[in-house]
Amino acid sequence: MTNPYIALEGVSFVLPDGRTLFSDLDEQFDQQPTGLVGRNGAGKTVLARILAGQLQPATGRCVRSGSVCYLAQQVTPAAEACVASLAGVQDALDALARIEAGSIATEDFNVLGDRWDIGQRLRQELERNGLGHLDAATPARALSGGEAMRVALIGAWLSEADFLILDEPSNHLDRAGRQALIEQLRRWPRGLIVVSHDRQLLASMARIAELSALGLRSYGGDYSFYASSKAHDRRNALDQLEQSKRDRKRKEQAMREQTDRQARRKARGDRHGQDGNQAKILLDRQKARSETSAGKLRQQQVAAREQLDERVREAARQVEIDAPIVFAATPVGAGTQRLAELDAVALPFVPAATRDISLTLTRQQRVGVIGPKGCGKSTLLKVLAGQLQPLAGTFKVAAACVYLDQRLADLDPALTVLEHMHIANRIAPEADLRTRLAQLGLDARKIMAPSGALSGGERLKAALACVLYADPAPQLLLLDEPGNHLDLPSLESLESMLRGYQGALIVVSHDDGFMENLGLTDRLLATGQGWRLEPW
Repeated sequence: MTNPYIALEGVSFVLPDGRTLFSDLDEQFDQQPTGLVGRNGAGKTVLARILAGQLQPATGRCVRSGSVCYLAQQVTPAAEACVASLAGVQDALDALARIEAGSIATEDFNVLGDRWDIGQRLRQELERNGLGHLDAATPARALSGGEAMRVALIGAWLSEADFLILDEPSNHLDRAGRQALIEQLRRWPRGLIVVSHDRQLLASMARIAELSALGLRSYGGDYSFYASSKAHDRRNALDQLEQSKRDRKRKEQAMREQTDRQARRKARGDRHGQDGNQAKILLDRQKARSETSAGKLRQQQVAAREQLDERVREAARQVEIDAPIVFAATPVGAGTQRLAELDAVALPFVPAATRDISLTLTRQQRVGVIGPKGCGKSTLLKVLAGQLQPLAGTFKVAAACVYLDQRLADLDPALTVLEHMHIANRIAPEADLRTRLAQLGLDARKIMAPSGALSGGERLKAALACVLYADPAPQLLLLDEPGNHLDLPSLESLESMLRGYQGALIVVSHDDGFMENLGLTDRLLATGQGWRLEPW
């Protein structure tokens, strides 16, 4: 097929509660790799599913000229799933097996198509992506989150669709996995749309499309070009708004002066008529003409003022009103100098090379934990948080610590965000909790909804709020991939807050840019010879 495309034509979407999520979207996606960005809750996932044909718009239509493969941001394989089914090739492998056993059924040949080498290709892709220890029959339940995502990505690659639509594909991938993903997507020869907040991944895109209250705007170029262009557009919109306001003020002043001049002329005419002893009929005619003229002027000025107001309103509509995202600084009380001590601790479920660790953490330390998937980074945080017991050794945590796991396991989807905040902090007034949540872009409607109904980014903000604003105030933060799902303004705000955080910090993240912006003091490396602590 020549030049496949996906086109949005006047697309709108209405949520079940009747709110319009977005409206009148017009855009065409061709084979240019496109990054789709926007604030948490703007509707990026909904739009991605409309583009993929999984949701229908309330109005308008989405036209697709080719096949589409969509990969959701949460890979949740069925209990009986295996690597082959997760990659979407189980039916083809089963058909191939039946054909090789002698089947001549038409449906088997239709399912297989031209994919006679599908088993070999699956094997090659597993090897290429560092998953050579897996095979087609490996149960999906044996995979880590990162491995499951990589297998699903392999399935998208093997689909040979005209378009790939990927929703946050770099979440849960380690550094090697993220780089492999970027290189793989660079080799993808057909259409590509990636919903992401990963700045490194967005830097590899040919254009950026932003979904906001203003609609869907496309920016040619990578993330850096988008960021500078957006800032330029906002400055221009603000300048135009101020100019419209100045024009309105100047013209309103001119109209007031015109009204005053007319009033003075009328007053002079009235005095002249009285002094000139004119006939009453002439005075009445003069008065009628004056009142008619004044009425016309008032009508003209009312119309002019409405026109001026509309110009200001239109200029204001071009300014994206995004309240800043604020992660407020967390007070840290006095405490012991040594916050945590691990002595010859053996971590459970961890390879031998990184199973044993000895570590002392002081109040001044801010540690970034770095290593490949499966080396024990998350396990280490769970041991420090008291959620896992070590196999051997002793450990002591002498500080109030809070733990954020990357899967947000402590966030009950049935409870509202406000209920979670009350559990985390039972002494703060509800008004204070609501204010903190509002500063994160979680309004009154969202904090009263079940947390499971929120977007991934909104749920992460809720979980972060429970961690950062807990009582007692944490002296030690244990954060496992805290940047997953966060929109870019929120990520930048979190970076700023953590830079100013006065307590100790241990953070696991595969986002190099995020880690570099935290003002870390130490790097805890997982190596083939064990754990190594070194200055950042």
